Amino acid sequence: MPTPPATAPQPPAPPIPLTELLAREDLGLRRIAGPADADLLWVHTSEMADPYPYLLGGELLLSAGVLLTDPDHYVARLVEAGAAALGFGVRPVYEAVPEALVEACDRYGLPLLEVPPETPFTTIARAVWRLMAEARHRELRRVTRAQQALATAAARPDPVPAVLHQLATQLSGRAVLLTARGEEVHAAGRRPHPEAAAALTRLARVVARERPGSPASATDTHGDTHLAAYALGGGEGLVLSVATHRREPGDHTVAGIAVVLLSLLAAPHQGADAADRSAALVRLLLGATPAEVAPLLGPDGPWTVIHARRSDGTTPDALTAGALGASLGSALVDAGREDDDETVRVLLPATASEAPPHPGWTLGVSAPTPLPALAAADTRAARALAHAEATRTPLKADTPVTGLAALIPPDQAAAHARTLLAPLTPPLTDTLRCWLSLHGSWDRTAVALSVHRNTVRQRIGRCAELLDVDLNDMDVRTELWFALRRE
Repeated sequence: MPTPPATAPQPPAPPIPLTELLAREDLGLRRIAGPADADLLWVHTSEMADPYPYLLGGELLLSAGVLLTDPDHYVARLVEAGAAALGFGVRPVYEAVPEALVEACDRYGLPLLEVPPETPFTTIARAVWRLMAEARHRELRRVTRAQQALATAAARPDPVPAVLHQLATQLSGRAVLLTARGEEVHAAGRRPHPEAAAALTRLARVVARERPGSPASATDTHGDTHLAAYALGGGEGLVLSVATHRREPGDHTVAGIAVVLLSLLAAPHQGADAADRSAALVRLLLGATPAEVAPLLGPDGPWTVIHARRSDGTTPDALTAGALGASLGSALVDAGREDDDETVRVLLPATASEAPPHPGWTLGVSAPTPLPALAAADTRAARALAHAEATRTPLKADTPVTGLAALIPPDQAAAHARTLLAPLTPPLTDTLRCWLSLHGSWDRTAVALSVHRNTVRQRIGRCAELLDVDLNDMDVRTELWFALRRE
């Protein structure tokens, strides 16, 4: 049965394999009974006839057998207390380890070490503590390296799968992010045996926070596979599950670091209350205007629309898109539409200057816009993204009309633009705008519009015909650009 991690007193350092202590030739220790494998957590010396009440478990108990009268009962009590091994010092009480003690240790499976007369018990204790200090140092170095690697992974454009991959690498196992129903969201590392994978899914349900009293973590074993599951914070019902073929000191700490990072990456941003966002959506569906629901979506002021695509052309999943939104400071994220599932759209109450470039992403940012005009801002963000991709820049921000153009009243400018551009259809208008913004580059315009360069030439030629202008004339280009900015 899976059980939560033990709450017994924790040792001051990672356990020391008995084989490491036996390898110290200066101690002269010799195993004469019991198994060779044992983990030492403490060292304790006692000459009591029954030291059971004073043992914590995991001890190397050192004794000269001063009060040893019943070896079978003595060893049985040590095993019951959880002692890891028994070190028996010969002389001055016994010239050799009693044969009855050897037989009892073999019978109960307790490692028995012969301690030579020239080796004081304090020397053994000092050696164990030194080995523990070295193991603690190795563990701290490993955890530090793992923490740095996981933090670097969390800063990548695809942080959730990157963190899982790094965790699987650090633990030399399998790391899986599961929903409360056991559905796999992301996974990394070699897949375990199907039966172990099924056990890992069942363990995830134990800690999934769908019912009161669920533990935050749980561990189990399936054959030679060690399993662990950790509930992520944020109330999303996600669980990190790990399967490894061995359990090393520091594994739990490394997994804990990953849990914190994944909880931050997978949790919804709390900048706007979820209930208010839901209320805003309901009111819009029931006929309210954008201006009426604006107060529910966040602070007053202009809004910015951001369009983003992965620089490597891959399609982002919902968690990766949510992580981008969280890094921008918004939970209002659209991970993709049916007509364009590679573009992520983010809405945030901020200015364009608050959207810095993000490694691995190409961003198009609209100018700050009042809520009722967000549809136009959405279009401008899409154009900015196309411009950024065509020019291979990480971010392109649409800027508001300023300078001399701002001196003309907006309504008069818009009326002039409609009249001037009336002969053009929307595809021709979009092509002309993109072509002018890219300084007449056929190739970049083709990239931005995802069409062939010959199609761009044909459309621009058609624009010149319909408008009856010479597009090589700078004055003509300037007037058209002014009109297209006010359209």
